[in-house]
Amino acid sequence: MSFVDTAEKAWGKPLPDWIAVLARQCDEGTQRKAAERLGYSAGLVSNVLRKSYAGNMAAVEEAVRGAWMGDTVVCPAMGTIPSDTCLDWRRKAKKFAATNNHRVRMFKACNACARNQKEGA
Repeated sequence: MSFVDTAEKAWGKPLPDWIAVLARQCDEGTQRKAAERLGYSAGLVSNVLRKSYAGNMAAVEEAVRGAWMGDTVVCPAMGTIPSDTCLDWRRKAKKFAATNNHRVRMFKACNACARNQKEGA
C-alpha cells in the first residue's frame, strides 16, 4: 500500500493538498527522508498521514507547504524565507545558544516576532 493510499483511507478523497504532497514525497523517497526534511520524526509523519496525530497539525502543514509547495513568509531578520525555514528558526529560538552571531540574531528576532507570539510555535 502506498502512502497516498494510506492517507486517502484516513483523510478521504480528495486529500487536502498538503497531505497529498506529503504522501507523494514519502512514496517518491522514504518516509524517514520526508520527515527529516520537515524536522520531524518518521512516526509523526506516519501519524499525520493516518490522521491520528494529536499535536500541532498546523505546524506540520506549514512545514510541508514551505518545504515542497513554495510557501514563504516575511522574516523581520532575513526577509522572505520559506515557511518551513521560519518554523525551524522558531523552534531553535525556544532555547538560547550563542553558537554564532546569526543564531543570536535569529533568537532575538524570533522571540520578538508577532508570528512566533501568535502561533506559539
